[in-house]
Amino acid sequence: MTVIVRAVRPEDAGAFARVRRAALPCMLATAEQVAYDWAHAHPEAHARPLVAVTEDGEVIGTAQVGLAHDAPRPGVGYLDVYVDPARRGLGAGTLLARTAEEHLAERGATVLYSWALDEPSNRGWAERRGYAPSRSAHFLRLDLATAVLPPLQEPPAGVELRTAEDFAADPRPLFELDAATTADEPGDVGAELDDYPHWLATTWNHPLLDRTLTTVAVVDGVPAAFSAARTDGRGRYSSGMTGTAPGFRGRGLAKLVKNHALHRARAAGCVEAFTGNDAGNGPMLAINAWFGYAIDATEVRYVRTLG
Repeated sequence: MTVIVRAVRPEDAGAFARVRRAALPCMLATAEQVAYDWAHAHPEAHARPLVAVTEDGEVIGTAQVGLAHDAPRPGVGYLDVYVDPARRGLGAGTLLARTAEEHLAERGATVLYSWALDEPSNRGWAERRGYAPSRSAHFLRLDLATAVLPPLQEPPAGVELRTAEDFAADPRPLFELDAATTADEPGDVGAELDDYPHWLATTWNHPLLDRTLTTVAVVDGVPAAFSAARTDGRGRYSSGMTGTAPGFRGRGLAKLVKNHALHRARAAGCVEAFTGNDAGNGPMLAINAWFGYAIDATEVRYVRTLG
């Protein structure tokens, strides 16, 4: 069967999301979100999402491709390739990777990063292309419909719990909190959040962000910790990020906001909860185990140097 790779078209959004859900059920993906991400990619990212299509027009594979424009060093490219599990073996992944690598090399990438599910076939595929493993991360799942969540705790003195929607008139304090927690998030590339308008477009106004479920701990009037909530309208909830500003750590605020967010999500009708952690992030893995999350899948982060 002939397979071709091409740049996405607007009408591909639904199929792109379908393949992502099939290949990686732990990740939320909707047609609206996919189309929004394409439309709001940063110009400096040189993003070029791709699809692999059969001769009869079926989308069987996808690739997210671009430069990490917010990385502290230049020349960092990424390509995340996913193929519908029912359509593997047709060469779609190899064609997507080759096209993505060529695009990134032409845009000045000197090092490429790619995620692959921790399965023998995927690992072998990545390593045959010259990629080496650098770290791993876990996807965790919680059956929110039946889980026995920890009881809600009253916030300590001086701590107030709010939702992100309470900051709708001025979200900048949440941007500053997000930037502070992202700066030391475990990872191999890093990111520097310093573009407030882009953050508004790609985070605050993102279609998956649920501001009414996103929970913020405010200490003496200052946002100190948050648990960002993402929902897909299918009863699925995902912790986009849970973080505490450096000056407020060690007070149990991450547990506090995450627990309240989970209770709110269940009350809103969510039946599954997902989150992700770097495999080396022991503190957050312990917190999530306390809530009842269990590892559902693992991805390996691969890296390849060009030139």
